Amino acid sequence: MRAVFSSLIGSTDDPLALRNLFTLGPAPADHGIAVRCAVGVFLPMAALLALDRLDLTLFAVFAAFTNIYGRVPGHVDRLLAQLKVGASFWVLMLAGWLLASVIPHGTVTGLWWMVGLTSVVAAITAGWAGAFTVRPAGSLFHIFCFAAIVSSPPRAGLGDSMFVASATVALALLLGQLGRISPSRRTPWVVTAPTPLARIEWRGVLLEAGVHGVAALFAGALTIPLAAALGASHHYWAMVAAVVPLAGHSTRHRVARGVHRILGTFIGIALLLVIMALHPSLVLIAALMAVFQYGAELFIARNYFFAQTFVTPLALLGTSIGAGWSGQLAYDRIVETIIGATVGMGGVITISLVRRYASRLAEPDDRSGTPRAVD
Repeated sequence: MRAVFSSLIGSTDDPLALRNLFTLGPAPADHGIAVRCAVGVFLPMAALLALDRLDLTLFAVFAAFTNIYGRVPGHVDRLLAQLKVGASFWVLMLAGWLLASVIPHGTVTGLWWMVGLTSVVAAITAGWAGAFTVRPAGSLFHIFCFAAIVSSPPRAGLGDSMFVASATVALALLLGQLGRISPSRRTPWVVTAPTPLARIEWRGVLLEAGVHGVAALFAGALTIPLAAALGASHHYWAMVAAVVPLAGHSTRHRVARGVHRILGTFIGIALLLVIMALHPSLVLIAALMAVFQYGAELFIARNYFFAQTFVTPLALLGTSIGAGWSGQLAYDRIVETIIGATVGMGGVITISLVRRYASRLAEPDDRSGTPRAVD
């Protein structure tokens, strides 16, 4: 019986093992970054609530993503990293607002514009992150930011939107430097010279950019007819979910991320449905967003499944608090996540099979000692 149970839950070395859904990795300094991220999203939301400007929520939430990139140890290196990332989000929000004002929303043509533009953003930002060794790597946060804004008509004016984005990014930079107040936590004010990428690493960067763009495009293209048939409407969530499995040390790690994304989404949706059934006030929702942001950053590097139980309600509250909550959002999130994560995992498996086949073709023929001919 013990042998059967052990085979069922799997080995701790297998990322797809059932036991790894509940296994936590080490947490070096995760509490500090989690607190900064929570404060970085709560203060802007509190300000918007006080001003009765929830129409600006998206720009505050996405600019607050700058806090997520504050895991860099040295204060000056952290500042430079967050400046780069904050500027990238600022540019994407500006582009998203401008494009959202001209795209024909509510039409199939508008959906294809959103999918095409978001796929380009996925490729560019994945390549940019790889070239500048930005961590977290990939395009996930950037395409979420851009697609959420471009997928619907602007809710507020350009000036107000970009002011909120600028102020929130500035707050993130300030929070990232607060540790300098304490002499025991203060790091030397020196810049760590970046290590130039080798030629083979540049090839990897270009491959990463291409894969992210193709995965996002395929998921978006698939979700237009499929989501319509299933009655879902937030197509960009599938594009975001499609790039999730592209990060990982191996094929099994990447597939595990996709599985954990789906399972964590179900748990997160269930948690949010219970919360919304209690009809919380807007102030409480803003506080819950901070709590969810804290939990997401606390677990994101330790257990992706646990992190998704916080990321899911955070994402839904952030995109609905200014537009209104409905159960349809929960349904859309589940449907689009399954579509996108399945596309991402399928792409990862396909790439792995192609690489294995190419490797076998390149192996020398054991019988003749000469390379095999390739047709």
